Amino acid sequence: MEKSNNGMGLKIALGIALVLFLGTAFYSLNLYKKSNEDKKELTEQKQLVMNDLNAMAKQYDAAISENTVANKNLIEARERIQGLIDSLKISETNVKSLWKYKQKYAALQQEMDLLLAENDMLKVQNSYLASSLDSTRVRLEERTMFTDSLLIQNNALAEVMENAAVLSAVGLKGFGVIERTSGKLIPTERATRTDKLRVCFTVAKNKLVQNGDQELYVQVIDPKNNTLGANEQVTFGDKTLNYSIISKFNYESANLNICEFVASKGSSDFEKGRYIINVFNAKDLVATSEFTLK
Repeated sequence: MEKSNNGMGLKIALGIALVLFLGTAFYSLNLYKKSNEDKKELTEQKQLVMNDLNAMAKQYDAAISENTVANKNLIEARERIQGLIDSLKISETNVKSLWKYKQKYAALQQEMDLLLAENDMLKVQNSYLASSLDSTRVRLEERTMFTDSLLIQNNALAEVMENAAVLSAVGLKGFGVIERTSGKLIPTERATRTDKLRVCFTVAKNKLVQNGDQELYVQVIDPKNNTLGANEQVTFGDKTLNYSIISKFNYESANLNICEFVASKGSSDFEKGRYIINVFNAKDLVATSEFTLK
């Protein structure tokens, strides 16, 4: 009877031990399984944070690339994100560490929202400024073109005025005269009887010419191509003029009739043939005519 009781107790003890072993094994198995699931979930959460940080970094890269002059705040924020990404890669995968990185990500997200909003505002301002500068440049170019046009017109007008402010001679004519002892002059066409040549013309009125002493150069060329009279030279720039006489007069903004006398070359008589008369205002020829002595 005692042996039977001892055997029964041993069986009961073995049964209890087996139940405890199986319970412990089951608990350990469940604990291991839950640990793996928790580790897998933490790894996935870590990757999600990594993805969010990389997406944030790309947003900064896009914002920085749109700026001709990179925004310093954007660059510094981008560097902080890269530092956090590098740190997250080598960090332990646990709840405490992951919670720390999520908090940093949230702070960076708020910072990014502010910086990108500020960057968008700067882009609008820069666009408006660029548009204003383009408009100003166009107006300056138009003003420069207008000024250049005015300068060209003024230069052309000045040239016209300069060319117009010249005394001219009209009604130019020449002929031979016989000079009597009384001073009386008798026109003649005969070379042998001509004592002097008389050249007459009218200085035309020109309001652009100032009043005062003026002068014109008279040139008389005989049939042998000799310049009669004084036959002196005057130079204007690169042009040399041989003249017979300088006709000097006082101009008073009115038509003025002038006659000058020209003597023969030396003591010789006048040649028969065609004579040419030219009147110059400085280097400019203002009148020409001719006559013949027989």
